Amino acid sequence: MADSAVKPIIELKNVNKIYGKDIVGLKDINLTINKGEFVVIVGLSGAGKSTLLRSINRLIDISAGDILIAGESITKAKGKELRMLRRNIGMIFQSFNLVKRSSVLRNVLTGRVAYYPTWKSTLNLFTKEDKQRAYDALQQVDLADKVYSRADELSGGQQQRVAIARVLTQNPDIILADEPTASLDPQTSRRVMQDLKMLNEKHGMTVIINLHSVQLAKEFGKRVIGVRAGEIIYDGKMSETPESTFDQIYSGGEKDE
Repeated sequence: MADSAVKPIIELKNVNKIYGKDIVGLKDINLTINKGEFVVIVGLSGAGKSTLLRSINRLIDISAGDILIAGESITKAKGKELRMLRRNIGMIFQSFNLVKRSSVLRNVLTGRVAYYPTWKSTLNLFTKEDKQRAYDALQQVDLADKVYSRADELSGGQQQRVAIARVLTQNPDIILADEPTASLDPQTSRRVMQDLKMLNEKHGMTVIINLHSVQLAKEFGKRVIGVRAGEIIYDGKMSETPESTFDQIYSGGEKDE
């Protein structure tokens, strides 16, 4: 664990999320994640995994509690402060979130948008250095030969790896990946997970991933968090987690997402 003098990179304090009048999304979440961790979150559909992940970069506003990023409250942040905190958090989605008709290079360069005034990024006025940075990122996910292809010409696995290159170009301290392999076949899923592991081990980024696949969670996760009905019911080292724990996390029947 991190030295006690070092602030955790993410802290959730008594976090609750209520949808509508009485639908519980998150219930009394207290969670500390230290810099450089590789964390997988597992649980049934509708357990609260996506709500938990999306609350960290405030794609979802929480109902109560506080979330700190490197000691600063993203819950209370506004304007420029919120933009600066979000710049340090990369997001990878199940649906890739690429601009399908744009080139691979243009999609990867959007990782740098937060570093530019809006008018420059709109006019595609990226620096030579950032274009090189984007190309280098594509090399690291073995897609340098696709740099000028349209995003919609690529397979699903290639599109997700473009999304990973985009995050690498953004160069955040934190990466949140929400079911990044859900729509991919097993071999492609493993490749995407290996690229996320590379971001963690080679570039020191803190990675938090929601996964349906227990097999992938066991293979890649260093720390596993089990979520059920909006609550954390397990948090431990993957290497010390017995099979019975996964049975417990996944018991209780499916809920709607």
